[in-house]
Amino acid sequence: MRKKRVLSAITVFIIYIIYGAPLAAQEEATVINNKNLPSLLDQSVSYKVPPKFYPLRPGAIKPEGWLNDWAQSAADGITGHLDERHPVFGDGYKAIDIKAPGVKEQGTGWPLEQCAYWLDGLVRLAYILDDDYLIKKVSSRLDLIVDGVNNGGGSLIYWRPRSDLNDEFNNWAHSHIARALVAYYQATGEKRILDALIKAYKDFPLSTMRMNVMGPTSGAVNLDPMLEVYSMSGNANILENALAYSERDSFIILSGEWASGNAPNGHAVIFYENIRVPAILYPWTGNESFLEATERVLEVNNNRYGQPFGLVSAEEYMAGSGSTRYTETCNVACGIWTYNWLLRITGQGINADHIEKIFFNAGPVPISRDFQTLSYFQAPNRIEGLVPAEKSRGGDYIYTEIGRGPLCCVGNGNRIIPNYIMHMWMTTSDGGLVSTLYGPASVESIVGKNKTVRIETKTNYPFVSKIQMTVRPSQKVLFPLYLRIPNWCKNPKIKLNGEDIIAEINKDGFVKIEREWVAGDQIILDFPMQAEIVRGRETNFPILRRNAFNWSEMYFYRPLSQRRDINEPYAYINYGPLLFSLAIPDVTPDIQEADAEWNYALDINPEHLDTEIEVTHHAMPNHWHWQLDGTPVQLHVPAVQFDWNPTGSHPLPKDFVKGGEPSTITLVPYCCTKFHITMFPVTEKTWGSYLD
Repeated sequence: MRKKRVLSAITVFIIYIIYGAPLAAQEEATVINNKNLPSLLDQSVSYKVPPKFYPLRPGAIKPEGWLNDWAQSAADGITGHLDERHPVFGDGYKAIDIKAPGVKEQGTGWPLEQCAYWLDGLVRLAYILDDDYLIKKVSSRLDLIVDGVNNGGGSLIYWRPRSDLNDEFNNWAHSHIARALVAYYQATGEKRILDALIKAYKDFPLSTMRMNVMGPTSGAVNLDPMLEVYSMSGNANILENALAYSERDSFIILSGEWASGNAPNGHAVIFYENIRVPAILYPWTGNESFLEATERVLEVNNNRYGQPFGLVSAEEYMAGSGSTRYTETCNVACGIWTYNWLLRITGQGINADHIEKIFFNAGPVPISRDFQTLSYFQAPNRIEGLVPAEKSRGGDYIYTEIGRGPLCCVGNGNRIIPNYIMHMWMTTSDGGLVSTLYGPASVESIVGKNKTVRIETKTNYPFVSKIQMTVRPSQKVLFPLYLRIPNWCKNPKIKLNGEDIIAEINKDGFVKIEREWVAGDQIILDFPMQAEIVRGRETNFPILRRNAFNWSEMYFYRPLSQRRDINEPYAYINYGPLLFSLAIPDVTPDIQEADAEWNYALDINPEHLDTEIEVTHHAMPNHWHWQLDGTPVQLHVPAVQFDWNPTGSHPLPKDFVKGGEPSTITLVPYCCTKFHITMFPVTEKTWGSYLD
């Protein structure tokens, strides 16, 4: 059993007394004194439009139940031991040459990005679990960077001249290691870490974002950690640099194009990373068009390229909507992070709905159940011999040994779990706490007039509808508690100490309960789940070329991508926040069971889902590892079995399925599967009166 280490409240208080608070940067701005952020040491921050929510330090929220099982699997698997599996992670940020794809002088280039992803996930998970072994491991690596900068390094790539930031990829990677250092400082409060970050960012060379920003990487993503550093330090030079960037003509033109809905296609990882930049500048500038730019382009590309598990297709470029379109695993982490920022800034619960959809569905599928391997891609339908029979650009759809394919997803996948846990609870400027994301966990924070409260959440959500919260303040304390009501829930129920309460859901999707809380107060939330059928038609791949000067070189080269007549109908089923699939049992994540039957079309009346779909619940396993046997909730759905022989160029039937043998199929959560049918062929009965 690993030793645990806890940052005591006394230690945090002493740190605050020593370091004090930063100066406000703009007299006319609203000042938020966020006492609920131990990670930020009770510092005052200036905004033109204050964010609605503020995250807590790593470690303030502790996972319980199935969520803790998964976090511990990560600690025992890739997240905790990736440095032992490949030199990119063992030697990254050590100022030495590395033998790896995409490497440049002294370990720069691709390894910077890949190792930074891993370190950012590792430092967050280490403090979330109070795992002394992981804390020592990640501290030894991050301390090299901190000491390197404080001893003369010109950037967080401390061993190289600052001119290396002229390389856009190095500049991009710089932002990712900065996120790890921000989390490291928030977890420890050590001034030397903040000093290094200030030095790196006080006159940082921010690169210009181009209209086709979804293609090449951009160092503009440094605005994400850069403004976090300002909020923690109050260093005026940092904010001035960021504001000057927001006033560049090129940025104003670009954000205006995005706000109007002009959303270029391109690399989806770069899309999720870059698209939040305008929104991040919104609180500091008050320019509503910046927020609109981010939200509008997300909406447009979700409509164009959205997949059932909450992300756009990404092969690695966005590739339309379809049953066998891949999504690169990096996008799970990047998508969650972007929606987390929007949740913080706007306070709109719909962003939390997006996060849960991605986390509960897309999160587990590309990671092996023992957290020892990871696949580069996932797709709604995966049948052995069909997917991945056709290789796409980028990596493979196989759960392979570390190092066989590209290492970006291997590193980035480690951010998924900690960034969900860290944002399950946030604080508000009125001294309150807000429950943003649900699952089994406990939180400890400061509320009201500087009082400590602990809230314990017991639940098997999202596999059940009920969530029990027990409030345990150190003494009686008045503060508001905000509870998110998922947008998909039509009839939420709330009990306080056994009594039903009727509370208004505000425009952002939250209920506010403000009272004097005493130890043992109990809240029970019930979010009844209903089956939902989503129908649509597959779409064409966009026409993209790898080289703008070579019009014969197409980016996508799968046979399916060459078709211009894709219009096949499909349907998939959600139940609450979960996506459901017909599981094809697997021997390993790369080998499906022989003779498994999957050739079914949905044959269901969409107007009577409540009677046509039978829902059964089962006990949660004692240890959760996304197992296929004994899934805690199942749907039993009418279907027809028919002669279906999908090919790479025709993965779904061209039209509605006629005839077939009536059957009832059992669907399980998509997250528990490795091989599956999720976007089903449909009968005319299933299509019903749906309008194309």
